[in-house]
Amino acid sequence: MDTQAFAPLLILIALAVAFLYLHFSGGDGRTRLYLAAILTVVAIIILLPSLNLGLPDWMSAIIGGTKIQLGLDLQGGTHLLMSVKLDEAVKTQLGHRADDIKRQLKENKIDFDDVSQDASGNIVVKLKGSDERSAFLDLASKSFPDLVVNTAPSTGGGPAFSLGFRPRDLSQMKADVMDKALETIRNRIDQLGVRETTVVREGDNEILVQLPGIQDPERAKELIGKTAVLEFKLIDDSHNVQDAIQNGPPPGTEILYGAPARGGRTPYLVESPVLMKGDVVTDARVRPGGRLEGPYVSVDLDSHGAEIFDALTAANVGRRLAIVLDGTVYSDPVIKERIPGGHVQITGRFSLDEAHDLAIVLRSGSLPAAVEFEEERTVGPSLGRDSIRQGQLSFIIGAAAVLVFMPFYYSGAGIVADFGLTLNILLLICVMAAMQATLTLPGIAGIVLTLGMSVDANVLVNERMREELRAGKSPREAVRLGYERAWSAIRDSNISTFVAGLILFQFGTGPVKGFAVTLCVGVLTGLFSCIVVTRAWYDYLIGARKLTTISV
Repeated sequence: MDTQAFAPLLILIALAVAFLYLHFSGGDGRTRLYLAAILTVVAIIILLPSLNLGLPDWMSAIIGGTKIQLGLDLQGGTHLLMSVKLDEAVKTQLGHRADDIKRQLKENKIDFDDVSQDASGNIVVKLKGSDERSAFLDLASKSFPDLVVNTAPSTGGGPAFSLGFRPRDLSQMKADVMDKALETIRNRIDQLGVRETTVVREGDNEILVQLPGIQDPERAKELIGKTAVLEFKLIDDSHNVQDAIQNGPPPGTEILYGAPARGGRTPYLVESPVLMKGDVVTDARVRPGGRLEGPYVSVDLDSHGAEIFDALTAANVGRRLAIVLDGTVYSDPVIKERIPGGHVQITGRFSLDEAHDLAIVLRSGSLPAAVEFEEERTVGPSLGRDSIRQGQLSFIIGAAAVLVFMPFYYSGAGIVADFGLTLNILLLICVMAAMQATLTLPGIAGIVLTLGMSVDANVLVNERMREELRAGKSPREAVRLGYERAWSAIRDSNISTFVAGLILFQFGTGPVKGFAVTLCVGVLTGLFSCIVVTRAWYDYLIGARKLTTISV
């Protein structure tokens, strides 16, 4: 959220702090009532955009985007259930281990025929002779303790071994893959700007994603499901790509294609070795380009990546560099000169949305495994209208019952309490709008619960004042003692409720967080409006010597 979006909330906080300062420093009740009036007016102004009214430009510029966001259960959105291909992730990790084993065999001068993977993904090592057996087994136990070594059928020559992860390490690796997938998907969605999302793990290999307000599931799927494996390779200009398509690519090369949206499936003959991977990317931002080229993505590399890219460009001036994402060539710029500093530009005649999504997946990192969408639903707005109607009805009935009961049972003190309750709800909704928080159906339940907490505080104060008046205290003393002696009970109940809300927010997901936000904010606004502001009214009457009796 930018500074302009924070401005309304900062104004509210400044007014509240000024009010509290006057309250605890002994400021007169009249000044505090004026501040309460200003606070009420500011709160109403901040809520105007949420009412979808046509506001003047100057007012919109001041208020900013302070509008209450609605959750999936209120405004509809996209519901996705995806499975993470853990078996493929295991094969990929074993493939990396196979490369490490091959390198270690060469470094330790152990003769071998081949290091490969079988159909199940296990590593198969074929040695040249039986005299290499003990040396290989020693190397495997010392350098690869997470792999279990079994004897494999040999087709002649030296012995063969099959290596796979130990069961405990395999379970841990799958758990790590799921955690990384959850974190990556959350990061991508957060950068997309969707609020009050649900990203939770379901079962052993499934992830549930709910995106309020997103009615275009295809774009969401493209952004979330993109593996985002970024690789830098060199284009092979010494062979004809069409000949490679017809007769097969020469050894050490492969055929990749450009994205369909960028002028068709253009084939590229690319050298197989990966010169640099995307794990060295530290940041990626969309930059405006020329009128013909469109926007491009500016990528910053870490110090290790900057070193590699510097050496890469210095050694290949005049050649074309393929920037490959998930096996698709996004750009093939000519290296015109050495490029130090670790700054890379990815161009490709992107639209603004394409460039934005590409920057998001590069910043958030690659998924540790591919995902497959098993279920997709777009929740329509009709559910939202029904939920909003039911939520509004429950709130109106609850609020009306409380506002009628308080004056009926506590007379004039009940009217003062009603003012505090009304201000509490106004400030609660206003703070949520200023924070651009998301309102869900459980959030509406949190507002109703906040109303009950505020009533409890006023009931305690009014009952204490009644007791003091019955004990023969003056109205002035009854007010002072009523607030002071009720404070300990009010404080303890609100602190315990606030802590419970924090725990719900920390460990809950989706709608539970919506409930926790309204509960925590409601506790703070309730204490302020129903204790501090109502006390200011009594202090004003005491200061003006108008408090001769209390109707309670």
